[in-house]
Amino acid sequence: MEFLDPPFMQRALLAAVLVGVIAPSVGVYLVQRRQALMGDGIGHIAMTGIGLGFLLSTSPVWMATAVAVAGSVVMELIRWYGRTRGDIALAMLFYGGMAGGVLLINLSDTGSNANLTSYLFGSLATVSTEDITAICLLAAFVLLVTLGLRRQLFAVSQDEEFARVTGLPVRALNLLVAVTAAVTVTVAMRVVGLLLVSALMVVPVAAAQQISRSFRLTFVLSVVIGTAVTLAGTVTSYYQDVPPGATIVLLAIAVFVALTLLATPLARRRARRSEESSGECTLEAGAGSPVEDELRV
Repeated sequence: MEFLDPPFMQRALLAAVLVGVIAPSVGVYLVQRRQALMGDGIGHIAMTGIGLGFLLSTSPVWMATAVAVAGSVVMELIRWYGRTRGDIALAMLFYGGMAGGVLLINLSDTGSNANLTSYLFGSLATVSTEDITAICLLAAFVLLVTLGLRRQLFAVSQDEEFARVTGLPVRALNLLVAVTAAVTVTVAMRVVGLLLVSALMVVPVAAAQQISRSFRLTFVLSVVIGTAVTLAGTVTSYYQDVPPGATIVLLAIAVFVALTLLATPLARRRARRSEESSGECTLEAGAGSPVEDELRV
């Protein structure tokens, strides 16, 4: 357990645990909404915030959070009103965010391309006490939203029309998901980096879906997988001197492949059981939709 001795490693492990929990907890809603690459776009926008942080000599994490949240709001507005040219507007937003970050950090007196690299791909040694404070506060917000509003967010992610009919504020909830995703990106950038954070939001969820047939179980399994791979990747990075972000993502993909291989015989077994019981089971009268069932619990 010697890896627990260095203070920077203690900070890195704490950050890894928080990221492993919150990234999949937001990603499960993004995957359900078919917006798996949203985190990648927000990561591009957050680069401008990092550049501003160095230029103004303020915390890059907090500045990146502010810019990423603003960018996520613009993304949602484009999604609502963009129509046919929405994809072009999003592309300009993403690439403009990346270019702005590179330009601003080079204009600053304290920043350099080396600083930017640590935010792009993650860096264990650069996680400071100030970063930990910011990460803890932002992670608490993400968990409050994803757990406290679980039923409402599930309803909107599963079927917007049904959610609207039931009286839920669909646009406000969609905006909240986007803002929460933006916060998650800035929390995770110190561990896995802006260019890889989207993978940590999506791959554990996709892996959990291979063996899970319910939203609740998918949520729990994805958080377990996310936490396991971030911890394993962080420790591996310490001993092998490899980039933490790349290591974590590759471990997540390995888990996905393993569960996919495991899911094939499980699916066959379920199909066999379904065929055997098909003659005995009947549908309950008045059974609701999956969204209704989730909201009822």
